[in-house]
Amino acid sequence: MKRLLRWLGSLLLLALLAVMAYQTWILAHVWYWVDHNPASSAFMDARARELKSQAPPRYIEHQWVDYKDISRELKRALIASEDAKFLDHDGFDWEGIERAYNRNLERGRIVAGGSTITQQLAKNLFLTRDRTPWRKAQEALITLMIERLMSKRRILELYMNLIEWGDGVFGAQAAAIHYFGINASQLNATQAAKLAAMVPNPRFYDKNRSARGLQKKTKVIGARMRSAVVP
Repeated sequence: MKRLLRWLGSLLLLALLAVMAYQTWILAHVWYWVDHNPASSAFMDARARELKSQAPPRYIEHQWVDYKDISRELKRALIASEDAKFLDHDGFDWEGIERAYNRNLERGRIVAGGSTITQQLAKNLFLTRDRTPWRKAQEALITLMIERLMSKRRILELYMNLIEWGDGVFGAQAAAIHYFGINASQLNATQAAKLAAMVPNPRFYDKNRSARGLQKKTKVIGARMRSAVVP
C-alpha cells in the first residue's frame, strides 16, 4: 500500500510539473509577443492542416499589417460588435457573461457567448474550439497573462491580424483584399461594419455574403460604431 501511495504521489508530482512547464511555456510566448509579431496561431495552424488535406490542397490567406495600417473604422466596428467594454475591463466582461448564460439557459443550448476580445485572442493563439471545462480554465488563465503583459492597443492589433474572416482567410489585410479588393487601411465604415458582422460565423458568411442576417447585423454595428472608443 505504501509503495502504491508513493507511486501515486510521484505521478501527481510529475503531472503538476508538466502543468507548470506548460504554463511557463505559454507565459514566455505571451511575453515575447508583446513586441514581436506571431507568424500564426494554434487555430490558424489547425485550419492550414485542414485546407492542405483537401483535394486539391488549399492554403490560408494571411498578411500581417501594423495597427496604424488598419482602418480606424474597422477597430471601432470590432469593438462595437465584439466587446463594447474592451478598454474598461481586465479581460472579462462579467455582465456580458451573465447575459449570455441566461440567454443560453432560456434556449436550452448555446446560442450566445460572453467572450471578450482578449478571451478570443487567447483561444485563437493557443487553444482549440472544444468547449470543455479544462479549455475554458486555460483560456481564463491565458487571458489574465495577456491583460497583464500587453496594452489594449497590442491586444487589438493581434486580434485583428489573427482571427478568421472567411474560409481560410485570416486577418484584416487578407479580409479587406478577399472581400473588397483593397488594403485594410482603406476600409470605410460600411465595409468595416460588414467585416465585423462576419466574425462570429466567417466561413458561412464567406459563402453567403448577401444573407439577410448579415445585412441586418451590419446596420446594427454601423449604428453602434459611432460611440465606440478605440485604443
